[in-house]
Formats: sequence, structure tokens, C-alpha cells
Amino acid sequence: MSAPSAPKNTPRVTEREARQVAEAAREQDWHKPSFAKELFLGRFRLDLIHPHPLPPADDVRRGEAFLARLRRFCETRIDGALIEREARIPDEVISGLKELGALGMKIDPKYGGLGLTQVYYNKALALVGSVSPAIGALLSAHQSIGVPQPLKLFGSQEQKETFLPRLARTDISAFLLTEPDVGSDPARLATSAVPDGPDYVLDGVKLWTTNGVVADLLVVMARVPKSEGHKGGITAFVVEADSPGITVENRNAFMGLRGLENGVTRFHRVRVPAANRIGPEGAGLKIALTTLNTGRLSLPAMCVGAGKWCLKIAREWSAVREQWGRPVARHEAVGAKISFIAATTFALEAVVDLSSQMADENRNDIRIEAALAKLYGSEMGCLMADELVQIRGGRGFETAESLAARGERAVPAEQLLRDLRINRIFEGSTEIMHLLIAREAVDAHLKVAGDIIDPDKPLSAKAKAGANAAGFYARWLPRLVAGPGQLPLTYGEFNPSGHPDLSAHLRYVERASRKLARSTFYAMSRWQGRMETKQGFLGRIVDIGAELFAMSAACVRAELLRSSGDHGREAYRLADVFCHQSRVRVEELFTRLWSNTDDLDRRLVDGVLSGAYTWLEEGVIDPSGEGPWIADATPGPSARENVRRTVR
Repeated sequence: MSAPSAPKNTPRVTEREARQVAEAAREQDWHKPSFAKELFLGRFRLDLIHPHPLPPADDVRRGEAFLARLRRFCETRIDGALIEREARIPDEVISGLKELGALGMKIDPKYGGLGLTQVYYNKALALVGSVSPAIGALLSAHQSIGVPQPLKLFGSQEQKETFLPRLARTDISAFLLTEPDVGSDPARLATSAVPDGPDYVLDGVKLWTTNGVVADLLVVMARVPKSEGHKGGITAFVVEADSPGITVENRNAFMGLRGLENGVTRFHRVRVPAANRIGPEGAGLKIALTTLNTGRLSLPAMCVGAGKWCLKIAREWSAVREQWGRPVARHEAVGAKISFIAATTFALEAVVDLSSQMADENRNDIRIEAALAKLYGSEMGCLMADELVQIRGGRGFETAESLAARGERAVPAEQLLRDLRINRIFEGSTEIMHLLIAREAVDAHLKVAGDIIDPDKPLSAKAKAGANAAGFYARWLPRLVAGPGQLPLTYGEFNPSGHPDLSAHLRYVERASRKLARSTFYAMSRWQGRMETKQGFLGRIVDIGAELFAMSAACVRAELLRSSGDHGREAYRLADVFCHQSRVRVEELFTRLWSNTDDLDRRLVDGVLSGAYTWLEEGVIDPSGEGPWIADATPGPSARENVRRTVR
């Protein structure tokens, strides 16, 4: 079966044009300090995260009060097994969440919302996601990337007054960007919004519209053609989901998150008032990316909840399951897995809480921190769930329903593994996150030396860039040679008597940060313009940065808990073990920067794509059905039944 050509209406763009669109959408300047940005530059700015920022007492009071109400609701009104079995969140559960105010957790009270901080919003998602990940996804898609957040950041006062009260109490929202042939490459976005008098007319098809099946309001990204009086470009619109011409053509089903209300939405000559446009024309991608700066924190927050549950089940099960005369937890092979789950859960919670509190304080630019939290949380969450399945053995692979049917505790370990897997794809796949973070990490270099490696720049621009780069690197490079991480008593406040010594780990982070910056500089000098093609290298650079950030957050959180008298000794032990585990991974990543199979892999892939190894595929039967690889998304009226449902 040959791959079909792209849909006729999908714009044809070159690789360079696609990069230019992405570059134009990213936030260009850094107006606030960033711990993670400095980390990638070899500057360990512990002062930006320590002492650990704390929320105001009133925010804590309101947040804890809501968490108590939400916990009661989860315990008495939500049946996670039922949602898994019927692949649907009952209407009465969604209605109950509305009554509770859960739709308005992040909406200002003056619009009818709860006005929770990012910290408590994330704690709420971790709590509700532990009983039903599908509900966690519904609430997150509604508030983290749906209509409320872009309106909060970019909406007009009239738009806020019109839509936010609805979104806080009654209306569910969805975010529509992806198309059948357009994923992380928005330059090829095909959905159009053609100006027509006081309106825009939308035509196109959107894929994987989380909440789209039950949504009342949509935020839609569509391309406005450039014309007289119209700048054009990808633009964001608030669209009423019941507008004439909108058809939800399919409710998609997945390996996990079976209650997810995710669909395919077709727009055919849908009229949207110009007053519903968010921001100016052409600002849609910038709005989407800015929204995700904090919106991405919702996924790792739910991974924290998953880690806590994994630890609980691993502890309880491995203490009663015996093999060869003792509990399996006492066998080193299993004990190592439990240690990994416990230490990683502590560190991941530290990363999410620290990033969230920094977002609430708004003193730091956390675009890299939030992206690292999403990347690290989604990867580690899957690993923890996989280890839990392994600890449970055959029972880990067995469904909760089957376990209950034969009289054992219904532990949905395999469901958790399936549910968490999407987090490595949601809101930017791991591979895309590597590239996004790497771009931000090398921003300082591109600002001073980017013109040198840009083939389209004239010699005069290259000469000017060369002079600027010489000055920058003359100041920057000498600082990478030595630092406080080489002094034995640095960060001494992290070495209190009677506790593990975390100061040694922070000194390691400082040294590794400088080594990371040197490695990045060497790679840029070696590959110059080809650096962007070295995705394996860039991915490892980012993964090292993620580990260093997690180590820093874990140590700072441990000291916070110690100084407040809240499980301080245990927190120090968890942080110490995590840092030891993380350092092993960092050293392996540093080795793989230069000792890897990247070139061999690339040549082998060339052979695979040319058909040189089709003989290796012989001896099996492909059970796939017939049909194109990518569904046709040509604009036009829908020929399918509208499966949108209204929650009563």
C-alpha cells in the first residue's frame, strides 16, 4: 500500500518555511530570569529557586478547602471502573463537577470561577486523575489549553465577560489545532477562515479534538488568507460548538483513556463573528504556545498522582507477596524498582510544585521549566507504571475486572500503563519537546552567532555577528572552566547534621551544568548550521538538563520540608537516593553525546526506506485493514452523522 499524497488543500511549504513559522510563533525575548535557561548556559542559579517559593496563606486555605470537597466528590460520585468499562464519563459526573466549580478552577472569581493557583490546580488534577485519568484529561483540556486560558491571557474585556462566566460553571471547552495531515508542523495548517463582512467563514477538518464530542465552546486555529485590510496568518477564534456547519464526525477510541471525549470535527461554511477572534490575525500560534507555557504543567501533575498510586500499590503488594521465604520487596531486584518509584515520585512532585509556584509568583520565565516538567513527567510516569506492572507480575498484566471476578483486589495497573502512554504524545511528543527545549536552550548562542551560520545572511551581517560572538564568548567561555561546584563546602546549608549530604549533589549539578554548556558549544562549533539535524544529540542535551533540574528541585524541596519540620529526614533520604540514581543516568547521557550509533542508524534507515530490507519483513501477515494512511480532509459538507452530545 503506497502512502497517499497530502490532502489537496494542505499548503505546500519548504522545511525552511516551516521553521520560519515556528520561529515567528515562539516568544523571542527573555524579560524575566529563568533557572533552566541559565542551567543550559552553565550557570547554576540556585538563588532563583532557593529558598523554595511558598504560596500565600489565603491561597493555601482556599486551595485546601476545594481539595477536601473534590476528594469527597471523587470518593462518593466517581466510579473509575465504570468509566473504563463503558468508555464514557456519565453525564451526572460531569454535571457534578460543574456544580462543584471544577470547570472554573483557574478562572477569576469575578467571572464565577474559583481562582485557584497553579499549585492547587495541579494538585486537584493529580487527585481527580488518580480515580479517573479520563476526567483529569477532560478538566485539563478544558482549562489548560481550552478557551479559558487564551482568553485570560489574550482576550478582550468583552470576550472575558461574555465567555468566562459560562466556562466557569456550565460550558466545556476544547482546543482544535491538529488536522489529519498536520501535527507539530503548523505551517501546513489547512483549515481556513475567510473574512466575509462582519464574520469569518471557517472550512476544514480538525483531528483528535479532546473534549470536542461534548464541548460547548471551541478555540479553533485557522488560516486567514492575506488580503486588503487583513494581515492574514494562523489565527485563534472562539466558536460556539453548536454553530450550523459543525459536525463531530467520529468519537475516537484509544488504547487508554477510554472515557476520553475525543473526536473529528468538520467545519463547513461556519460563520464566526469577528468579535470572537482572540488577538490579532496571525497571532494564533503565539497564543497557543504562550498558553502552553503553564498549561503543560497539568500532564506532569497527573503523572505525580500516578506515581503516588504506584508507590502505594507497590508497597502494599510487595509486602504480602512472598517468594522463596520472604516478601518480594526484600529481594534486591524488586526492591530496586520500589526505590526507583519512591525516589522518582518525590522528585517529580518537587519539579511540578516548584515550577507551579514559580508560575504563580510570575517572577521567573518558566517556559523551559514547564516544558522540562512535561517531558520528564511523561517519560518517568510511564517508567513507573511499567515497573509497577512488573512488580505485580501476571496480576499486573491482568485487568482489574478479571482480578475481581476471581476474588482478588481489583488493581488497575495495566490500565494505568495504557492511560499514561499518551502523555508522551499529548501537548508535544517527547521528540518535539526535545527540539522545542533545545531551541530555547541555545537561544543565547543563536542571538549572538546565528547570522554566522545562516546561509541567507550577507557577508556584512556575518562579520557583525562574528564580532558580537567574539565578545560574548570571550566573557562566557572562561566561566565554564571552574565554579563553586569544585569547592568542598559550597551549598553547606544542604548538609545538616544527621541527614544525607545533599550539598554534594548540588555541587555535581553545578559542575555538570558547566560541562553541559561546554558540550553544547563544542557541538555548535563542530556542526554549525547542521546542528538542527542532530536530533539525537539535542535530545540527550535536553535529557541531561531535565535530570539536573529534577535534582535541583528535589534538593530544594527536601530542605523546605526539613526546615518546616514536615518529614524532613525522610525527604532528605528520598532526595539523596533520587540524586544518586539521576547521576548514573546523567553520566550515561554524557557518554552517549559522543559515543553513539546516530550515524549508523541514519544509514540503516536510508536502506530501510529504499526497500533494501523488505526481505526481513517476510514470514508474517499484516492484520491491518484497508484504507489510506491519512484520511481525506478536503473541505466540504459532512456526509456523516453528528455524534456530538450535550451533557444534561
